[in-house]
Amino acid sequence: MAENQEHDARAKLAELMKSVRFVMLTTVEQDGKLHSRPMAMQDAEFDGDLWFFTSANTPKGWDVNRNHQVNVSFADPNKQTFISACGIASLVRDRKKIEELWKPTYAAFFPKGIDDPELALLKVSVNTAEYWDAPGSAVSRTFNLLKAIAKGDPGQMGEHGKVAVK
Repeated sequence: MAENQEHDARAKLAELMKSVRFVMLTTVEQDGKLHSRPMAMQDAEFDGDLWFFTSANTPKGWDVNRNHQVNVSFADPNKQTFISACGIASLVRDRKKIEELWKPTYAAFFPKGIDDPELALLKVSVNTAEYWDAPGSAVSRTFNLLKAIAKGDPGQMGEHGKVAVK
């Protein structure tokens, strides 16, 4: 993929991510089973890294310390946008970054605020991502589905892309 196409694909990915407020983070448990849980997205410009607030001493923190491979799934069914991002996770206790991303509403989950000794950021450095985007009204999506069935071409249903982020 040419450099401009890669840049455009990353920009498209970042734009699609903006509309999703909650994602599912999947980690690998000690016994090798996958464990998914909802996480709130931060209002940070996507530069290849995703950030989430967490308590360090939790099962997700233990999972990440043991196996850094994670998946973050995005879904905006109203817009028919779906993203699967794979990457490397780590717990970060950077006070400056915590202050940068902190919002007063997070006190509901972290009552001690930014001074909580267990407060950490879960950083996911995204390596690759795949997206499916079929914008438009329900009528146009139905029309595109019927057209895809008639032509045997799933490309008629919307845009699909794979992005090498890092």
